[in-house]
Amino acid sequence: MARINLEQLKTFLTVVRMGSIRKAAVGLNLTQPAVTTRIKSLEESLSVKLFERSSGGLKLTKRGEMLIRYAEQYEHLSELVDENIIAADGIKDHLRLGVSETIAECWLPQFVSALHRHFPNLEIEINVDISINLRAALLDREVDLAILLGPISEYSVDNLELPDFNLAWYAAIETETGGPDDADLISQRPVITYARNTRPYREIKTSLFENYGPNFRLFPSSSLSACFRLVEAGLGVAALPESLGQKFVREEKLRQFDPGWTPSPLKFSASYLGDPKSYVLETAAKLALKTAQAESGI
Repeated sequence: MARINLEQLKTFLTVVRMGSIRKAAVGLNLTQPAVTTRIKSLEESLSVKLFERSSGGLKLTKRGEMLIRYAEQYEHLSELVDENIIAADGIKDHLRLGVSETIAECWLPQFVSALHRHFPNLEIEINVDISINLRAALLDREVDLAILLGPISEYSVDNLELPDFNLAWYAAIETETGGPDDADLISQRPVITYARNTRPYREIKTSLFENYGPNFRLFPSSSLSACFRLVEAGLGVAALPESLGQKFVREEKLRQFDPGWTPSPLKFSASYLGDPKSYVLETAAKLALKTAQAESGI
């Protein structure tokens, strides 16, 4: 029998967990032929068929089902070696990072720098997107670590909750007041807000209806930087992260105002799939928390 290796077993487990060669290739950052070759090599090494291939997809054989437990033991031992034996600068891996734009605009550079210092040979791929897309990508194993509006309520996901982002209301610097203490400014101008199907959008829409009735206008945007630019141009007002808005206030591009209420703070989490256990992912999530706390002054 030829020798089997950890890469073959990891590929086998990924195909099992994701249900197809195509999805496994995405999860492993490989081509589909490369995944197929690894599975065939493993089958040849073991002299058994692990999958039955049909038009309906892949189905584990009895021997394939038996292999899962042993492959997971190899996988667990490999993670223990990474955690306890190999020096951090000796770990060579690929981390696909999914990040909400709020985080990208705030402390992402500090986090990636800290991650690179800890794992200098770690290849980091960054995808910035809205949280609903990042959640789907994480569950489909298209990203490894998602920093998003969370936590994610899925049994398979581990979450580290991060410091909140307080929101504040902003208008263009030259915007005239809309009444005593700007109380009527929101009802007079469009409200620029987060994208549809996000928690901030839903909360702001509900609060606007409760405070102003149906007579309000919402301009949702999937781009946080675009929201700031639209407010700066005088096209509306917006409730945006205060930590980012302070810069615009100092530069006298925006002014902060108080209509008497603000949406709840934005809650973020560093989320990753807990199975298989990954020392690199756990460490990266803890570094994200440490970075967020430092940037928040905690």
